[in-house]
Amino acid sequence: MLNELPAEKAYRILESGPIVLVATRGVDGRANLMTMGFHMMMQHDPPLVGAVIGPWDHSHRALSETGECVLAVPTVDLAETVVDIGNCSGDALDKFAHFGLTPAQAHAVDAPLVRECWANLECRVVDDDWTRRYNLWVLEVQRIWIDTARKETRLIHHQGDGRFSVDGNTLDLGERMTKWRYLMR
Repeated sequence: MLNELPAEKAYRILESGPIVLVATRGVDGRANLMTMGFHMMMQHDPPLVGAVIGPWDHSHRALSETGECVLAVPTVDLAETVVDIGNCSGDALDKFAHFGLTPAQAHAVDAPLVRECWANLECRVVDDDWTRRYNLWVLEVQRIWIDTARKETRLIHHQGDGRFSVDGNTLDLGERMTKWRYLMR
């Protein structure tokens, strides 16, 4: 039996990747974090990511001013913190200090890495033509940092309305990817 879900709930089905924290540093020097689930890979080379960050987000201003950010990828052990970060605004709160997270120096951008996250992707805005209409920023990944010593590597995925799924077992079908083998270097 098929049950209909309202079209505006499409994000509950198609949420593309793991929840990320967007780290920015404004021209005033203040670092900020926001939780984001609306993002997507757009291209392999150069590596482009589409990210929805609107003017309702405090991070929008810093991204507009500096054109750079870090996409920090938290694991399931940080799930409650990630939700709490998304439920407050950086205009009134130092989220790094409040949530006990450690900003670390990035190499290609001024925005901080998040030390407690499994992965950090340093990004620069390469196209903001769609920001006015769709709040969609096109980011080019400059550098990636992975914490290889981290024991917990399961990512969290937002399913909408406060529900999340957690990565499980990995199914490795790399050997069958004959058409796209050049991407597996």
